[in-house]
Amino acid sequence: MQAETVTGPTLPRLNEPAPDFEAVTTHGPRRLSDYRGSWLVLFSHPADFTPVCTTEFIAFARRHEEFKAHNCELLGLSVDSNFSHIAWVRTIEEKFGVRIPFPIIADLDMSVSQKYGMIHPGASDTATVRALFVIDPQGILRAMIYYPLTNGRSIDEVLRVLVALQTTDTHGVATPEGWKPGDPVIVPPPKTMEEVEERLQAGYECKDWWFCTRSL
Repeated sequence: MQAETVTGPTLPRLNEPAPDFEAVTTHGPRRLSDYRGSWLVLFSHPADFTPVCTTEFIAFARRHEEFKAHNCELLGLSVDSNFSHIAWVRTIEEKFGVRIPFPIIADLDMSVSQKYGMIHPGASDTATVRALFVIDPQGILRAMIYYPLTNGRSIDEVLRVLVALQTTDTHGVATPEGWKPGDPVIVPPPKTMEEVEERLQAGYECKDWWFCTRSL
């Protein structure tokens, strides 16, 4: 007897165009193309009016201006209706004193959720997991982070990843574990013997020819 094949969600892939979408949001219709020229953090939450999601939305709202300072927009998503989103946003402002300044996609038909692999049957067939996507100004998917339904994300880490990606693009470098602005960055390793010699004479801080750092 042939074993049944179990297929999971189709996930988008890094450094490829992010899946296109057109969706209803709390701020009116939104398309992925509306965000061309700026970075975008697209993130899903399992459901409105839930405690963990509420803490995340409050944290994103409080850091909204920091994201904008890095030319980055925020866009939330769940499979709840637009009316539910609006009611939840109003409740957050009334009960917690925090205004949610960014749009939330009402993905009732799960069309965006399916494109981005946000529905994981092992977690839930009817709610999105905590998926987050960092999309660059050219519409290319640059980072993905997935969390379970039960545990909230760190907004500090989302901002750190965003700034690290922008630093990589601007300076052509890599960033080490836990990197923050002001820390040394990693110089890409040389590819030829000639480049090895040049690297060792370039004044970088080198542990070995393949491991060199510098300050920006």
